[in-house]
Amino acid sequence: MAAEHVIVTSTTDSETAALELAAKAIEERLGACAQIVGPVTSVYRWEGEVRTDREWRVEIKTTAARVPALTERIRQLHGYDLPEVIATPIEGGSADYLAWVTTETGNGG
Repeated sequence: MAAEHVIVTSTTDSETAALELAAKAIEERLGACAQIVGPVTSVYRWEGEVRTDREWRVEIKTTAARVPALTERIRQLHGYDLPEVIATPIEGGSADYLAWVTTETGNGG
């Protein structure tokens, strides 16, 4: 059985970009709530080279039904050639909070 709610995570190269991404997701009801964590240090391989960069992580709580639209919107808004977009299922939690997530993302009927 698939989870009904997820946390979609992405990273950006600035706090300003993270705030803009979070605000758009919430304004457009693609997510109910977003947190920005950072700065964080990311170490990764890109174009054959190991890189280390300072980034800000954006975590957006949403419904599984909203993931495709949110993923596409992140791609449109993001400054990276290949933005990180990872959806992690929420397996439990406060029923009231999760109902609120559903309502805020327009999936409440």
